[in-house]
Amino acid sequence: MAAENDGTASRTRLLARALGRVQGVGFRYWTRDQAERLGLTGAALNEPDGTVKIVAEGPQEAVEEFRLLLESGGTPGRIERLDATYSRATGEFTEFGVG
Repeated sequence: MAAENDGTASRTRLLARALGRVQGVGFRYWTRDQAERLGLTGAALNEPDGTVKIVAEGPQEAVEEFRLLLESGGTPGRIERLDATYSRATGEFTEFGVG
């Protein structure tokens, strides 16, 4: 595995909102496990409207693989739609948390 870059220039941030049956089904913990396996940092958070907000940062290739996993249909519960955007990583996370 390549050495970590000290900055965030080569790292990507995924901000996503999962809509569907995603709360109370283990989805956030599954998301954390996948992110940790890929070496990503960030968080999966239940929102009051029943969606789950996902922030993930890491190497672009790993972030894209993570998004594909989210869209694969193999998650706990059922994602009806995943709204996602990419931007430059901010480096605000040191691990992947669940909230």
